Amino acid sequence: MTELSCSVIIPILNEAALIRELVGRLLTIRGINDIIVVDGGSSDGSLEILATVVAEVEKSRSPVTLRVTAGEPGRAQQMNQGAALSTAEFLVFLHADTQLPQNALNGLTSAYLHGRVWGRFDIDFDTHDRTMRVIAWFMNHRSAMTGIATGDQAIFVRRDIFRQIGGYPLIPLMEDIALSKQLKRITKPYRIRTPVITAARRWRNHGVVVTIGRMWGNRLLYWAGVSPSRLAARYRHVR
Repeated sequence: MTELSCSVIIPILNEAALIRELVGRLLTIRGINDIIVVDGGSSDGSLEILATVVAEVEKSRSPVTLRVTAGEPGRAQQMNQGAALSTAEFLVFLHADTQLPQNALNGLTSAYLHGRVWGRFDIDFDTHDRTMRVIAWFMNHRSAMTGIATGDQAIFVRRDIFRQIGGYPLIPLMEDIALSKQLKRITKPYRIRTPVITAARRWRNHGVVVTIGRMWGNRLLYWAGVSPSRLAARYRHVR
């Protein structure tokens, strides 16, 4: 089988501390054709750092293309904008604080061979803390049972299917859950058990109990019919 083509799409906002290292790691992963970074209005020097990285990548004649574009703020809008620039077969949506495994393309190929058009990775955290390992276990099994993926799990989808459903719904929060609900109507997600590694910074900053309470509180309100706009306003107020 011809090797799949893959675009990694990264929405960012003020990620100067992470973006150079993130791109550097992605450049070492076999099978990535291009990296598309969509900035939502950073003011911390992220774009200046990326301009330097783009020049370095071009000078190195890397087979991977790195593109940076400015977009409207809002993760859903940014990811849709990045997807519109891609010509690859698969799109992988990656948060700036999450690392793809080196064998990520093997998982995408397996999904393709199993006839799945979308899916997600299992998740682990960048810490050996036992509590965070338990949280990762619950997140992975919750997703396996419900078929709902979240942005931290590096959602991937075939580009033609993504365009067919109209991309991410343009809502300010819960866009990953809304996308999962649409894609589940086509097929259940493919689970790649090799995990992505995501930062535990949010959990460290706010505390495990508070973070879990906010996450599940927002989800329960969303399932109960509260609009994403109201949830986003609530999230900003308590953050």
